Amino acid sequence: MQRKIDEFLRDVKTVAIAGHVNPDGDCVGSCMGMYRYLRDNFPEINAEVYLEKPRDSFYMIEDLDKAKQVCSATHYDLLILLDISSHDRIGVAGSLLETADRILCLDHHKTNRDHYTWLFNYPDLSSTCEVVWNFLEPDKIGEKCAEALYMGIVHDTGVFQYSCTSPRTMQIAASLMEKGIPFSRIVDSTYYQKTFIQNQLLGRALLESFLMFDGKLIVSCIRRRDMEFYNATPADMDGIVSQMRNTAGVEVSIFMYELETGTWKVSLRSVDKVDVSVVAQMYGGGGHARAAGVTMQGSCYDVVNNLTLYLEKELV
Repeated sequence: MQRKIDEFLRDVKTVAIAGHVNPDGDCVGSCMGMYRYLRDNFPEINAEVYLEKPRDSFYMIEDLDKAKQVCSATHYDLLILLDISSHDRIGVAGSLLETADRILCLDHHKTNRDHYTWLFNYPDLSSTCEVVWNFLEPDKIGEKCAEALYMGIVHDTGVFQYSCTSPRTMQIAASLMEKGIPFSRIVDSTYYQKTFIQNQLLGRALLESFLMFDGKLIVSCIRRRDMEFYNATPADMDGIVSQMRNTAGVEVSIFMYELETGTWKVSLRSVDKVDVSVVAQMYGGGGHARAAGVTMQGSCYDVVNNLTLYLEKELV
């Protein structure tokens, strides 16, 4: 990667930075890292961030409270899309696709094949935060930018335990730590700590889970009525599918929650052998080989039956 963000900012006065729906750690980290880098090094540019409300623990990242959850603007010189695998995954800034002069998309989803003014997609990198780091000048990365990027890398690598972690990923993380960031607090506060509601939902998901294919697949679902009982939001579901994957003998985990009656947000995780992005793509979703997602219709059993049509070939 030789290109740097500077060349895309020539003659640019206004920038919108946007992430995907239900923003996770990598999405929040890449968006806020880019925002802080522009604010620190290009004060003449008016930059704004558009994100749906993330979970509360992410607000330790400075300026996240400035992210806009409603898009009322009609024009920007440049729209920067981060961690967005497809057009239909753009959150509150979706309308800017039609009005921005130019669009730059930085991503690492292998299923991203959309068209923009510029698309730089690197599926072999651990996270969009790692992609963003490569577009920045390391000596110009300030402490607050480094905090955001480090958080995103931590989340998409599972604190450096997933197979997407490379020696280069560790070197980049080390360079961010050298900026003086509170790296232990970032990991503990945003990755490991859960709210009481999150722990209750995790417990319920594990209690009601079931195994298939001789224990190689674990499945669980949370219905809309359960979410209403716990007063839960989609952000409270973060991490459940990964914890399910930690079950001994499991190769693939499926967790789904009901967005509305008969509509399910499905997350898939794989330990080593199965490319779950292929399965997600069958139903209009996408993602990575070891982590993918899709929205599906029907009962939870309909969803499981459809997904296992393809998973059975891989797991039996």
